Amino acid sequence: MSIETEEDPEPDQNELRIELSRAGFGDGEIERALEWLDGLTDQQQCLDYGKQTAHGTRIYNEFEHARLDASCRGYVAYLEHIGILSPTQREILIDRLLALETADIDVEQIKWVVLMVLFSQPGQELAYARMEDLVFEESTGLIH
Repeated sequence: MSIETEEDPEPDQNELRIELSRAGFGDGEIERALEWLDGLTDQQQCLDYGKQTAHGTRIYNEFEHARLDASCRGYVAYLEHIGILSPTQREILIDRLLALETADIDVEQIKWVVLMVLFSQPGQELAYARMEDLVFEESTGLIH
């Protein structure tokens, strides 16, 4: 006896566009969101981050420093330290944070972008579940 599992198909851009439109987003916002998501996929396929070790230190350039304040940089370092993010995932996260069209990036935005980065990569279910726990524990005030 075999058990057949049907994976949820990835929604195509037209379905996503329709859903975002129904949610009240305008055409410009929808286009930017789709470009941002495409950038997430492109980052994982195209960039070579070179040799990285678990003991390296991330040095932020001036632009990154200006967009990501000390609490943001600290939170990214914390997520890497506790094993939720690998050095490569950290770089993808930073790239996608800098691609956000917002003046101020905060820790709450980082949490959700981390979830999207982890969700987009195969084999990251445990890291995703750990991050999800962090997001929802902190949002309900149940910090241990």
